[in-house]
Amino acid sequence: MSNFFRAVSKTFKYRLHIFCTIICALMIGLLWGGNIGAVTYPITEICLKKGTFTTWLEERIDQNNQKLTELSSSHDKRKLTESSELSQPISAEIDREIKNINQRQTLYIWALPLAKKYTPKTPFGTVLFLIAIVLVGTIVKIFFIVSHGIISSRIAQYSAMEIRKELFGKMIEYDVAYFNQSGIADTMSRFTNDLNILTSGLNVIYGKILREPFKMFVCLFLAAYLCWQLLVVTVLLVPLAFLAIRWLARSIKRVVQRSMEEIALLYGRLEETFRSIRVVQAFVREPLEMEKFNRTNQVCCEKAIKIAKYESLVNPMTELFGILMISMGIIVGTYLLMSERTAIFGIRMLALPIDTGSLILFFALLAGVADPARKLSDIFTQFQSAAAAADRIYIMIDRIPKIKDVNNPITMPTHNQSIKFNKVNFAYEPEHPILKDISFEIKFGECIVIIGASGCGKSTLLNLIPRFADPSSGTILIDGQEIDKVRRRDLRGQIGIVTQESMLFNDTVLNNIYYGHSGATREEAIEAAKKANAHDFIINDLENGYETIIGVSGSQLSGGQRQRIAIARAILRNPPIVLLDEATSQIDIQSERMIHDTLKTFRQGRTAIIVTHRLSAVDLADRVIIMSDGQITASGTHESLLQTNPDYAKLY
Repeated sequence: MSNFFRAVSKTFKYRLHIFCTIICALMIGLLWGGNIGAVTYPITEICLKKGTFTTWLEERIDQNNQKLTELSSSHDKRKLTESSELSQPISAEIDREIKNINQRQTLYIWALPLAKKYTPKTPFGTVLFLIAIVLVGTIVKIFFIVSHGIISSRIAQYSAMEIRKELFGKMIEYDVAYFNQSGIADTMSRFTNDLNILTSGLNVIYGKILREPFKMFVCLFLAAYLCWQLLVVTVLLVPLAFLAIRWLARSIKRVVQRSMEEIALLYGRLEETFRSIRVVQAFVREPLEMEKFNRTNQVCCEKAIKIAKYESLVNPMTELFGILMISMGIIVGTYLLMSERTAIFGIRMLALPIDTGSLILFFALLAGVADPARKLSDIFTQFQSAAAAADRIYIMIDRIPKIKDVNNPITMPTHNQSIKFNKVNFAYEPEHPILKDISFEIKFGECIVIIGASGCGKSTLLNLIPRFADPSSGTILIDGQEIDKVRRRDLRGQIGIVTQESMLFNDTVLNNIYYGHSGATREEAIEAAKKANAHDFIINDLENGYETIIGVSGSQLSGGQRQRIAIARAILRNPPIVLLDEATSQIDIQSERMIHDTLKTFRQGRTAIIVTHRLSAVDLADRVIIMSDGQITASGTHESLLQTNPDYAKLY
């Protein structure tokens, strides 16, 4: 629950909104209890007896005067006939009763002239007057209910926006390996399903959970004013109800957490299937995917049913304890009314015998407590779900990224010396090493081509330079400085990357090229596109040229077109270090040759590392590195390797 309170703390910055919700909730509570009091007691004691406010007050004043006379006379007689020691308790009791009657009498005498002046003179007019009061009170209450709903929703949505921003800010700093291993389905589930549930929970906090207790409090306060002793008897079962609800709370939260995990798996199944839809359809594997989806879908359904089972217990349990409490109140209250007593089992319950109207009003107020209690039980599961969602969200916010800046990182100057790998080892799992004792040095301005079989560690080696991952052991130095000691932004700001899978955004061609250097001019972006051999197809093949929206991940373009735009983006960045990971793998031979010509010029004055399976790239290389099974097996110029390495000569 602590994580949910962390989410609630986000709402505290909206203090004016919170103040307004409290005022609205307080007014709703007052009007709720006031409407019950305005209807129940006056109709029972006045209207049903065909009276008016004036006649009722006059009758009460006469009855109190008569009662005071009787009590005074009884008090005087006891003083004369009984011994001083024995008469003391009885005299004190009579004094308390006289005091209570005098208090009520003062109120009645004060109200009588107001009733004569402002209330109707006929019984039916009194009924109409009471109905008008209730209608006006209801209209005002509706105004506060609507205002309260709008303001509480604003608090929840603004707070959720802050949490979503914090979550995105944390996750955008996560190491690349996390997304490679976990995928994005679970992340999307937390951003969508979990955050929506948490938002609903925050809305409930400042909605029903704030409003309904005020309604209950007003009714309980009025009931306590009528007879607090009788109210205490009524609520004796509350601790037992609290224990039962606490048990339900823990059970529901546990099941909801598991349900959220299954929903994340369902998202993963959907993402995997739709991303691979061509493969699914090409291999006619729709039945298999349907079967896998149905299994996951069934588990989600079973979890939802289990939640429903617990939910089904909440209302009946609340209703049972509510009926038991009201029944106790009815039993004790009706006994006191019928017997005209003020005590039960020797325990004093009332100062004065209770009348029918007061007892009916007491029961009506208990009923007024029952409706808010029912509404609170309805949102019980929602509250527990919000707590579970908060746990899942704050796990991600609190997660410490594996790749992070050290305290007081060193500012990295522009690269101009060398890149050096010194006994570098890397493994995602210790028992499965990917890179083994890698050591080599690249001088500034050199172009290195790394070749080797798939899975030998070429791309992993490349990912270590911009710190998408850190070595398990060993060091990587740029210009003599260990890269894990410098600021990541400085390091990555000097690197231009083009990967085999070109990552483009659902935006215009121009904005995708600008992504490499946001401060560039349109002319510079177009020049970069020309160097990447992309300008001609942008102008001739795309409907709106550079302003064409290219779709999600560049889906409106061919693989080769996407890759050329990605290369243009890297060229525009004009970095001192260029990393190309199979960057021309999806480009035709003619376009590749054009890009190679561009790269021959572009690589001048910068360090370039090219990972490729196309040996045509060796024309760009000052040196070729051959990798096998995570190790460097040979290194040298293209010509020297042709002479000294038979495997390389055969491959070439």
